[in-house]
Amino acid sequence: MKIESQNEKISSFQHLELLANQVVEGFISGMHKSPFHGFSAEFAEHKLYNSGESTKHIDWKLFAKTDRLYTKRFEEETNLRCHLIIDNSSSMHYPKLNANQNFYENKIGFSVLASAVLMSLLKKQRDAVGLSIYSDTYEYYAPEKGSDRHHRMVLNKLESVLSDPKQTKATDTVTFLNQIAEKMHRRSMIVLFTDLFQDTDQTGLINALQHLKHNKHKVVLFHVINKKTELNFDFDDAPRKFIDLESGEVINIYSENVKKFYEEKVESYFKNLALTCAQNKIKYVPVAVEEGFEKILTTYLIEKQSFK
Repeated sequence: MKIESQNEKISSFQHLELLANQVVEGFISGMHKSPFHGFSAEFAEHKLYNSGESTKHIDWKLFAKTDRLYTKRFEEETNLRCHLIIDNSSSMHYPKLNANQNFYENKIGFSVLASAVLMSLLKKQRDAVGLSIYSDTYEYYAPEKGSDRHHRMVLNKLESVLSDPKQTKATDTVTFLNQIAEKMHRRSMIVLFTDLFQDTDQTGLINALQHLKHNKHKVVLFHVINKKTELNFDFDDAPRKFIDLESGEVINIYSENVKKFYEEKVESYFKNLALTCAQNKIKYVPVAVEEGFEKILTTYLIEKQSFK
């Protein structure tokens, strides 16, 4: 999805809500030409009143302004609760951005904007949203609520993540997911954004994700990557110094010497992770920062339909 440029560079992420709304509106418009066009009806706040329908849901205030009869599509609050989780460890702040790049072109910026996009959708559908952020500590927790004040508070926190980049901070995703799971008491859709680079023990990760699923929660794991370099290992032939953003460890290599081996290992890792998640009924979705937000939005809508 192409986002129109309007001073939303890395220095202008205070426009996070505006940008998120722009993404959602573009997505909704595009659904009319896609296999998901049926979902678009969920977003209309009003529809024209048809003769013979019940007058119970007519918006009389709108009638006074327009002299036309519309019925409200959202008369009651929905019962969906969504808890967003963001991995804020140092590896998520890759790649380092240039001054002319948008903030959402690295993994943390992409995850923050994706979260804001989902929040915009949740707000439109009058659903409750909560947020957890972790790095080397459990940085932030907000329970699921639907008020405008709560929405603004969570958006402000997301903006602060972008203004305070992490320096060589590792994390233990398994530990913090288990801590978050202990806070989740009412049935919710739980959406996790992480690059999973710090986790080599898939058994521990799956156990933590299963813990998140207790009380019949639905878990969606967005595996966030930079496709060009982290998946395809697309570097030139010059000697390069690779630095572990979480440990600070340095290695000097020619990328072409390890490219094939690296790509095979990454492909195997992704396949095993996808298979294990599928076996445990956890929705696993790899997303690349270069590819926009359609996959995230369509995944959310499809998973919501099955969240009964």
